[in-house]
Amino acid sequence: MSSINTSDRYQLGHRQVQRLGYGAMQLAGPGVFGPAKDPAMAVRVLREAVAAGVNHIDTADFYGPHVTNQLIKHALHPYPDDLCLVTKLGARRDEKGGWIAAFSAKELTLAVEENLRHLGLDVLDIVNLRSMLDIHQPKEGSLEAPLTALAELKHRGLVRHIGLSNVTPTQIAAAQKMTPIACVQNCYNVVQRADDELIDQLAAQGMAYVPFFPLGGFTPLQSTVLDDVAQRLQATPMQVALAWLLQRSDNILLIPGTSSLSHLKENLAAADLVLPPAELLLLNGMA
Repeated sequence: MSSINTSDRYQLGHRQVQRLGYGAMQLAGPGVFGPAKDPAMAVRVLREAVAAGVNHIDTADFYGPHVTNQLIKHALHPYPDDLCLVTKLGARRDEKGGWIAAFSAKELTLAVEENLRHLGLDVLDIVNLRSMLDIHQPKEGSLEAPLTALAELKHRGLVRHIGLSNVTPTQIAAAQKMTPIACVQNCYNVVQRADDELIDQLAAQGMAYVPFFPLGGFTPLQSTVLDDVAQRLQATPMQVALAWLLQRSDNILLIPGTSSLSHLKENLAAADLVLPPAELLLLNGMA
């Protein structure tokens, strides 16, 4: 598998990472619940991603639960020195796979301990607090209590950096008054563009923005505009969507996920796709 462009990097916590990373969510079972369909293939995908130059992997111990972290440990431990593992806290799963908020200090402490154990680490590089005030989209409300708990875990040396996920600009500003914030992870792609202004604000601060569902998530992006641009550039629509994000702003870090080697290769090739101004203009108008 060819390597990604190793010169295109951005600051994430205390590391410089490749702007095109990998999201491990799809390695768990259907609905991000239960074991991997093909554990051996999942291990191959993880190893191929790192071999191609990926040094930013996004995960969470509530994927499975525990499935993706255990696969990452099996595939990659001991980890390369430059590998940045980013995990999320704030949720847990019930026995049917439902998503439940887990915001108390006790729950967050347990989650950090479980992430450390399942990943085989002594300290977590970055922990994103995933707001569960609304499971589907950012919703205003105080995150002071869980952030206080995470700041204490950081003070204890179990976490190096804190990030935020599924949050509003107001919540980000309030969090920054409590503790340094390394990154923001919200839903964003060429069609879903609610965070346009926020991305520019974070770029001015030198803060990474990590869009989840960069290809549409559980409902993949479908658009005749994407199809037409892809045909003209001899690329796939998903490569065009990823390339648009990379050209949208330097502070955007991508974590497309897949459990397929062929899709991994396709995603990584998007780093070399340059969108001409005329095509960018068309894609910019999709919002």
